[in-house]
Amino acid sequence: MDKAELRDFLNEKAAQYQNSAFFDSDPIQIPARFQQLKDIEISAFLTATLAWGNRKSIIKNCTQLIELMDNAPSDFIQNFTISDLSLFKTFVHRTFNFEDLEFFLLQLQKLYRKSDSLEVYFKPSDSSAQNMISGIMNFRSEFLGDYSGRTTKHLANPEKGSTAKRINMFLRWMVRTGPVDFGVWKTIPTSILSCPLDVHSGRVARKLNLLHRKANDQKAVIELDKALRLMDPKDPVKYDFALFGLGVFEKF
Repeated sequence: MDKAELRDFLNEKAAQYQNSAFFDSDPIQIPARFQQLKDIEISAFLTATLAWGNRKSIIKNCTQLIELMDNAPSDFIQNFTISDLSLFKTFVHRTFNFEDLEFFLLQLQKLYRKSDSLEVYFKPSDSSAQNMISGIMNFRSEFLGDYSGRTTKHLANPEKGSTAKRINMFLRWMVRTGPVDFGVWKTIPTSILSCPLDVHSGRVARKLNLLHRKANDQKAVIELDKALRLMDPKDPVKYDFALFGLGVFEKF
């Protein structure tokens, strides 16, 4: 395919997979249950954090986590006390255990006591930023503070080469507006979002010559960003639906 044909092909695939049927098998169905901003943010952030491994297991465990919050994540985060956290003693998802969850819940409570939305913490340092790396690092700094324990591994660091796949997925959910994404954040442009690069999207991107770097790392994310922005400078991450759909559902 030439460049025009490739763009048309990916636009078609993005439209095909960017629909409500996507919810049936994707963890985004968890935050999609809510209407209020804080409920969406909290459930989306926790779901994205746990979004690795088998998708059925992700959905099952995230559903359990939200149920432990009485299906009211915003109310829980704003009002829980330390004693309430005993509810989560047995919660585990792969290597994410109670120690990690306790830290995440406490930090979320601190952040929401300073701001009504997580959006402010993800603002890039420079208004002319070309990507979300500085925004992710700003959030990471606010969220972790001076903590350096085991739970840091569950919050990606793009400055150390991580693809930050799950954070980029969370940002797509929050910033983009569409049949699947929520579009509840209005101050971050879709043009600087990055594709949530993983094994599936990376394999498809290489087959389509959108990506040549062999490793899935932050350099690969930047390379893929450039290729996708040539096809749609304003909304490059819509092609995440195309790459993911081709890789997971069509075994491209």
